[in-house]
Amino acid sequence: MPRLSTLAAVVAISLASPFALADARNDADMKKLAADSGCTTCHGIDAAKPGPNGMKPIGPAWIDVAKQYQGKPGATDFLTRVVLEGSNPYSSHWKDKVSGLSMPPNAVAITEGNARKLVNWILALK
Repeated sequence: MPRLSTLAAVVAISLASPFALADARNDADMKKLAADSGCTTCHGIDAAKPGPNGMKPIGPAWIDVAKQYQGKPGATDFLTRVVLEGSNPYSSHWKDKVSGLSMPPNAVAITEGNARKLVNWILALK
């Protein structure tokens, strides 16, 4: 029986998200994709990235986005749409936390597939 439980553990680990096996913050490929797509102009992983002239950051830190959407059904689809189409400045839950009014549409800077990869990476941050 111990051999069966070991096999089950190996299968479970192999099916787990790649982010479960390593700290997502250290994913150089995702950091490069974010930088190449212009995301890091307004966002950073941690809340310490200030905006211009010491103002609040332009956009929310990705760690805060991950906390905000953790466990919410449809979060990946919703955030992918926000990345591609932008957000409504009148219904932002980041009001008074960031200096930016809304997320601009980014479909010209990133493909839907890459936006989804970035969103999944952001949601895996801890």
